[in-house]
Parts: sequence; structure tokens; C-alpha cells
Amino acid sequence: MFVDTHCHLHDQKLLDTDAVVKEYLRDGVDTVINAACCALTSEAGKTLAEKYPSVYFMTGCHPSDINGFNDDEFDRIQKLTSHEKCVAVGEIGLDYHWEPYDKEKQKAGFIRQIELASDRNLPISIHSRDATADTLKILKDNKSKLKSGAVMHCFSGSKETAEEILKLGIYISFAGPLTFKNARNLLDVARFVPDDMCLTETDSPYLAPHPLRGSVNSPKNVSLVTAFLAELKGRDVESMADIVFKNARRLFYKLK
Repeated sequence: MFVDTHCHLHDQKLLDTDAVVKEYLRDGVDTVINAACCALTSEAGKTLAEKYPSVYFMTGCHPSDINGFNDDEFDRIQKLTSHEKCVAVGEIGLDYHWEPYDKEKQKAGFIRQIELASDRNLPISIHSRDATADTLKILKDNKSKLKSGAVMHCFSGSKETAEEILKLGIYISFAGPLTFKNARNLLDVARFVPDDMCLTETDSPYLAPHPLRGSVNSPKNVSLVTAFLAELKGRDVESMADIVFKNARRLFYKLK
């Protein structure tokens, strides 16, 4: 039984959603969580969660969409947190990769959504790209607001960064990049992270794992990520999948 803790099932690249869902269920993926980038994709996630029993969703504003994060956008996101299948606020965080970007606006949006999650007793799913120092500072400064937990989605940082994340009680999620042939440092990180703090995801339709790199990714491929993680940790796939699923249910407590 596999779980994809972070995908974008609403993305148009996945085309036929019915077919995608049938494929991942057939391949043993029991649960997927649709991550949002804005109010519109949050609402799309809600629609999918209401249609498919295996789908849950997050609501939130991605840092790259922060320019549209006004009070109306916040109100729409906030409203969705009360839905029975909304399991987290995410993905939220900082992204200093794509220019132009407004660091202060991203920081303010990140903190406001951390506070929302805290108020609604929900975990957060964190996006951080080229922004490690600022991300860690905000998380440390707001540690008391992380009472419902957090996950660093699609982690690709250093062992030292992973250690800081773990000190905050934040889960670390691995995706397709773990399987890439140039991911030597990430292999050491995956071995270092305790089993009970590991999650797996696809971030589909992006970041397809080896040997599918470059193709459109799908939640069914979380089994490849989990199998790779199991091998790194000297476990069989079934036991690793069970550990990850238990971790997911512990963090995303609304999962059934």
C-alpha cells in the first residue's frame, strides 16, 4: 500500500484524470494528496477529493504565486481548511529561483499561512528553493505555530539542512530526484533521515523518477521512489511502504 503525499493531480499535463486514478489504484497506490499553488488549484483539489475516495487535498498559495495572495485569495484558502478532506496548508514557502521575485512578500505570505495552519490545527507542506537560510529562520521563529506538524516537500538539500529540519520535528519527503544518477549527496541524506520521519511523493506531473526521467510523472510512480528508498535503507519495499504510510497518517491525521 503506497501513498503519494504530494502531487498535482489537477495539472492539465495529466490529461485524463479518471485514467490516472485507475492506474495508480491498480498499481497499489491507496492514497494521494493533491497540493495547491493558489486558491483556484485549492478548489480544484477539493473537487477531485470529493469525486475520488483515494484523493485528499491541501490548500495554500505557492511562493511563485504570491503576487496574487490578496485578502480575497486568503479568504478562499482559509474557507477550504474546514473541509473534511483538506489535510494540510500547502504548498507554501519560499522560492528565490525564478526572477523576478519579492522576498519580503514571499516571507509575509509564508508566515501568514503558517499562522492559518496553526489556527486550524493543520500541518503545512513546505516548498523551499534557493532559500534555505530564510526558510529555516522563519520555521525556527515560528516553531510554536508548527504544533500540528510539517513536511519539507521534495527535499534536495544537504545533510546539515536535513539535521536542522529534523530538530524542528519536521518530516522530510523524498521524490523522483532521489533516484537520479547525480543524486549522490541526497542518497546520504535519505540514509541519515530516521525511518519514522520519512515520506514519499511524486510531485507529479513533474520530476519523474529514474528510469522515467523526462516523462510526464504520475502518482503511480511513487512506488519507484519508495522502492529506491527501501533499498537505501536495507528494507524490503513492503515494510518501507508500511512505514511511510503510518508516517503519513500520523502527520496528515485526516487521512483514513
